Amino acid sequence: MRSKTIAFLMIGIFAVFSLSSYAETDETKKLKRVGVFTLVRIKGEIPVPEVMKTILHKYSGDIKYGFDLAGYGELYIPFIEQIETASFEEKQLPIGDKLIWMLFRARGKIKVVENIEWAGKAPLPVFSFTVVKGYNHYEFVMPKPCGNVSLRKIEKIIPDAVCDIIVNPAKANLNDPISVDMSGSREAKSMEVEVFDADGNKITSQTLTPDSPKWQTNFDKPGEYVFKGTAFNVKNKPSENSCEAKTHINSPPVSGLASSAVEDYVGLPVTFDASEVADTDGDVVRVDFEITDEERNLVDRHTDNDMPFTWEKIFEDEGVYAVTAIATDDFGAVSEPARVEVTQKIKKLFFLVGVGPMAASGGGGTGGYVGGRLGVLYSITPGTLDLVVSAGGAVAFSEAPWRSFGMASLLLNFYASESIYIGGGAGFSSKSRTGQGSKAEIIATIGYDVINRVKTKGSIFLEGRFLGDTKIMIGYRLLF
Repeated sequence: MRSKTIAFLMIGIFAVFSLSSYAETDETKKLKRVGVFTLVRIKGEIPVPEVMKTILHKYSGDIKYGFDLAGYGELYIPFIEQIETASFEEKQLPIGDKLIWMLFRARGKIKVVENIEWAGKAPLPVFSFTVVKGYNHYEFVMPKPCGNVSLRKIEKIIPDAVCDIIVNPAKANLNDPISVDMSGSREAKSMEVEVFDADGNKITSQTLTPDSPKWQTNFDKPGEYVFKGTAFNVKNKPSENSCEAKTHINSPPVSGLASSAVEDYVGLPVTFDASEVADTDGDVVRVDFEITDEERNLVDRHTDNDMPFTWEKIFEDEGVYAVTAIATDDFGAVSEPARVEVTQKIKKLFFLVGVGPMAASGGGGTGGYVGGRLGVLYSITPGTLDLVVSAGGAVAFSEAPWRSFGMASLLLNFYASESIYIGGGAGFSSKSRTGQGSKAEIIATIGYDVINRVKTKGSIFLEGRFLGDTKIMIGYRLLF
């Protein structure tokens, strides 16, 4: 029993003198050799780094206990996680180099010795690797002759910020939202984005943070805009990497509109021409036409998807109409409306030419004539009621007592249907045969339109004139 006590006492003394000796102060321990009290058992040759990693995992529980004992428990998890990918560097620890602490095993227990200075006869070969936690870089060394884990130094290294910026969409229309995302920036305390136009003029800027890394803006002028980003680290040092993105604001098309007539008659086609539309950075793919009346009520609309972007329209009612054309380009941008006004009126006044054979009876005989007249027709109610004033004459081709005569008439014509009209009124005829004077007459007529156009109408008619000699005329009336 006494011999065992003496043996343990000798081991303790050997451990103290083998591991360290004190310098002139009580704080620094001088380490003169390693390999006596090892943290892990190593057999064979000095292991390569991969073997060292395996050993550390095998003894992870002991290492955790040692970290807690050294007062660095919070460093254990990053130590274990990062050792898988850590770069082991072979170094020579110079004589006089110091360690913050070292883990070792004595009498089966994990122990920590702090404030160590290498005091061997030659530089100590070690494996060196770094563990990062936050901004702190912890350099650990493991002496090659043993598996002791030692913390050599702690450096606070604040990394440079790395800027990242994403702008969407790359192309947009006027006033569309443009999203700026700088969430990909790294090691950034804050970020700043500046916006420049194509001429390099600064338009606006915005400060962002990692908690609020996104921003939205828009533009009311077309062109290319450049977003230049900068990230700042905790020391407000700006990032040095290139960090910019661009977006193009689509230029809307320019619309143009012309009308084939500014004023015309109802029923005649009017052509609206938008072929002068243009787009500086794309193509016009559609033109939308719209017609409104004087009260701004929608009358009609039309969409043309093909060049030359025209629309032929026939108006059914008189009035003043506003016609607009809006062009759309291949990116969906629309132009300002182009506008023209057209006045539509119904043709009410026509010149009249009438001609046809006529028969006159009276005094026991019948005479033959060819009659003709000129006049005007005024449409009181278009398509319903017309006032006709005409004058002319009849040339006799029968022998005496029949003679050529002049005539005039004032009639009202009423349309019983779309093409048939009946009429009546008063007339006057000069002497149509020898022995008879001029006469006031009552006139009755019926006609049928064989031509019914906006500016031209033609009809055949049957007319009777009474109170003097009875005159019957079949003729053709042309209105223009």
